[in-house]
Amino acid sequence: MTRIVARPLTRENFAPFGDVIDMGGANHYPINGGKAERYHDLATAEATGPNARVLISMVRGTPYEMPLKLTMVERHPFGSQAFIPLSPRPFLVVVCHDGKDGPGEPHAFITMPGQGINYRRNLWHGVLTPIG
Repeated sequence: MTRIVARPLTRENFAPFGDVIDMGGANHYPINGGKAERYHDLATAEATGPNARVLISMVRGTPYEMPLKLTMVERHPFGSQAFIPLSPRPFLVVVCHDGKDGPGEPHAFITMPGQGINYRRNLWHGVLTPIG
């Protein structure tokens, strides 16, 4: 069994896999007469193929125990997928580029409070994995 060490999630180290959705360092400006601040263009939603559309769902997850045995990855050939937590608890992000006959080498990241992610279209990734 191969051990994977999770790294802290940053825009730079996650860029090959997708977007980090985070207000820190983002382009922002006031809206609604100065009563709100808009953090602009944090991720790119992708939808391709027949009947393509972007949709929004909510998922309620149960924290996983560590160490975690990775048993499944999935990908979505026609669309990106984003996870934006509604709590400050961290989650584990596992991603893989294509390998010779399926998923390649896995990479793991741990989110900080206030961070979400957007997987690129057709990227192998683990399931939603809350850990806190």
